[in-house]
Amino acid sequence: MKQITTLIPLLFSLALIGCQKQPEEVTTAATGKTNLVAKAEFEKSDAIINTYLDKLDNAETPQAERTQILCKDYPTEYKTNYMPALLKLSPTEYTRAQLLKDLDIALDYYKKKDNIECQS
Repeated sequence: MKQITTLIPLLFSLALIGCQKQPEEVTTAATGKTNLVAKAEFEKSDAIINTYLDKLDNAETPQAERTQILCKDYPTEYKTNYMPALLKLSPTEYTRAQLLKDLDIALDYYKKKDNIECQS
C-alpha cells in the first residue's frame, strides 16, 4: 500500500513535467536584433510594393504612372529592399534567382495587361 501511495504522486509529477511546453531555442541578442531589423525592413518594403500593386490594379491610375511603377519604382524597391530583407528572414526558403524570377513574372503580367514597354 505504501508503494502505491508513493508511486501515484511520482507518476502524476512525471505526467505534468512531460506535458509542459518545451523552452524555445535561445537566440543571441545579435541574431534577434538582426531579425527585428530585417522584419521591419521587409514590412516597410512590402507595404510600398502593395501600394504599387494597388495602383496597377486601379483602372483610374494614369498610364504614365503605371509605366513609372513598372519600369522603375517596383523593380528598384523589390531588388534593393524587399528581396534582401526577405532573404535575411528566410534564407532557406527563398533564393535570389527564385525571387528574381517571381519579379519577372509579376512585371510581365502587368506589362502585358497594360500594354507597357520599358525603355532599357
